[in-house]
Amino acid sequence: MARILEFFGYDPNDQSSDAARARNQKECPFLESTCTKLLHDSSPSGACTVLQGGERPVIICPIRLYANGYQILRDVATQAFGKDLELVVASEADLFRRKHPGNACVVVFGQRWGKELRLPSRDVKKGGAYFIDWILVHLDARGEMTSFVAIEVQSIDTTGNYREERLSYLAGKEFDEMSTVNLNWENVNKRIMPQLIYKGHVLRREPLCHKGLYFICPKPAYEKLATRLGGDLDEIHPHPGSVTIIWYDVGPAVPEGEIRTLLYQGQVTVTTDTIALAFTAPKNLPPHRVYEKAIRNEL
Repeated sequence: MARILEFFGYDPNDQSSDAARARNQKECPFLESTCTKLLHDSSPSGACTVLQGGERPVIICPIRLYANGYQILRDVATQAFGKDLELVVASEADLFRRKHPGNACVVVFGQRWGKELRLPSRDVKKGGAYFIDWILVHLDARGEMTSFVAIEVQSIDTTGNYREERLSYLAGKEFDEMSTVNLNWENVNKRIMPQLIYKGHVLRREPLCHKGLYFICPKPAYEKLATRLGGDLDEIHPHPGSVTIIWYDVGPAVPEGEIRTLLYQGQVTVTTDTIALAFTAPKNLPPHRVYEKAIRNEL
């Protein structure tokens, strides 16, 4: 079980005017607009991060990873194309070149930055089926596309619920119990890994995708993924067939009215084939005859 650590960006019991306004207006401070993480009744959830077992922070909303004005996009752009390149919405690329002739830039495709780009599905008759969260395109000083990279951003899904806890915080009350919310770690296996494999294989066929796919996630999600991949990973350099995993975490507690910082925690680059092999032939399996033992215990 877990409890909410960040609620509409702030400590749930933060009584500052900024935190109260965010709760009252259901506002996400990372988007500077209404929270887009919705519950089953389509109301804004507000839960950004939970404490797993009441101890460890786990980011459960991918928007939380867009803190500091989409810092993760600048981090990837710096790694892929070099320092101090301005990020530009695709529709404003021509305007940027006119204002800054001779300057290179990075054009961004993604939600709230114009539009997401589709990947073709296996069934070409049905059209595109997969979205890439972000595409960063390097334009040189002449405005020519020299390379691009793709970025996937994922947090961790939850099971159970935090309804009573959420209602208490919305009413300005403290909540002393643990919620029934749990973390859906199996989601790493069922959804995240297949997407990384498929998109990684598609991107390795792109001659201008020089550094492959980047995957951004919370640190606990990376740790689960690394366990599934077999523990210590052999790091390679980014190339068209690679996946670079970068993980972040929330910083320590802050005074009322402030938001915890988002901290870069590390990264590793592996091949798409490494992920595919781990998915089809997983390591770290439970002991031999574990099903038989469970059955016998019940009998």
